[in-house]
Amino acid sequence: MKLHEFQAKDVLRRFAVAVPEGRVAANATEAVAAFEGLGGGTAVVKAQIHAGGRGKAGGIRLVRSAAEASAAAEAILGKPLVTPQTGPAGRIVRRVLVEKGCEIARELYAGIVVDRARARPVVMACAEGGVEIEEIAAKRPDAIRREWMSPRSGLRSFQARNLAFGLGLEGRPALSVARLLEALGRAFLELDLSLAEVNPLVLTRAGEALALDAKISLDGNALFRHADLAGLRDVEEEDPKEVEASRHDLSYVALDGSIGCMVNGAGLAMATMDALLLHGGRPANFLDVGGSATRERVAAAFRILLGDPNVRAVLVNIFGGIVRCDTLAEGVVQAAREVGLRIPLVVRLEGTNVERGREVLGSSGLGLEPASTMDEAAAKVCAAAAKPR
Repeated sequence: MKLHEFQAKDVLRRFAVAVPEGRVAANATEAVAAFEGLGGGTAVVKAQIHAGGRGKAGGIRLVRSAAEASAAAEAILGKPLVTPQTGPAGRIVRRVLVEKGCEIARELYAGIVVDRARARPVVMACAEGGVEIEEIAAKRPDAIRREWMSPRSGLRSFQARNLAFGLGLEGRPALSVARLLEALGRAFLELDLSLAEVNPLVLTRAGEALALDAKISLDGNALFRHADLAGLRDVEEEDPKEVEASRHDLSYVALDGSIGCMVNGAGLAMATMDALLLHGGRPANFLDVGGSATRERVAAAFRILLGDPNVRAVLVNIFGGIVRCDTLAEGVVQAAREVGLRIPLVVRLEGTNVERGREVLGSSGLGLEPASTMDEAAAKVCAAAAKPR
């Protein structure tokens, strides 16, 4: 689950991470009040969406008066902001963060993610902040300093200092950056985060480290331990299909292909997508109905698939172990009838009660295409999706 910048900064304040003073506004009047509440001077009006690249897209504006703050809010709020991370449709801006300006001496980068190869979080720091860290990682990986922290003890003080010194810092700036990194590490572990990023991490002219921007993602599987953070979810920033899937406890991720996939088991789902790509198709989603799927959940999953206008054909690939093939077949038939299925449907069933499942599908009158193997199913659905409508 992603947080907005203003929410991420509120969270980091709990761990004594220094952030600029700021206030959230939902309209131009509130933006003026926020600017005046900061004491005037120089401020920044920042669009609040779940995507990076806002500055280059015009979503971050420097203002020096209440009138400029009002004009900036008017120009940003209620309009789509298109960045490399939003796709061509962009995201509607519903809030802005009005933040007090600061004197920047230097911009750095700091971030923490889970290194799955080492099974522990890795803390990264780079002397080049305010830029796309992915580009630096791809072109000049040696420019990124790394320290792996223990899931038990967190980032040790000597590791934080090593990172700061590796950025060419010394004295007060080095100690200030090291303290911020330690605090970021504590937040990462205590809140079960999957991403904690400060970009840019700036040094002021006084040598103090400040989180000028912040990005936080929480591990959804751990939200039961953080009820206060779960309440920060903004479903308006998420794909409506993914929101609907979460209501039915379905594992669903929207993709950009044309073949809808309904599979049980994450491993089989990944293998199914590989098979589609092998046959020249592209999956429109990852959807795992799980091992305890009911007929109602399967029906909901099928409705979500067919609600995607990009889907030109559907592949149901089920291996019935814990969940029975006849239960899944009944859910598919129920949903297909409800929505009025008008696109090709390829079904491959194996496992518990498979014969009964095939009977349910065969007598449904849906005109589906059966398949015996995953390879056959992938070939058939790819060919069906490639046909002109």
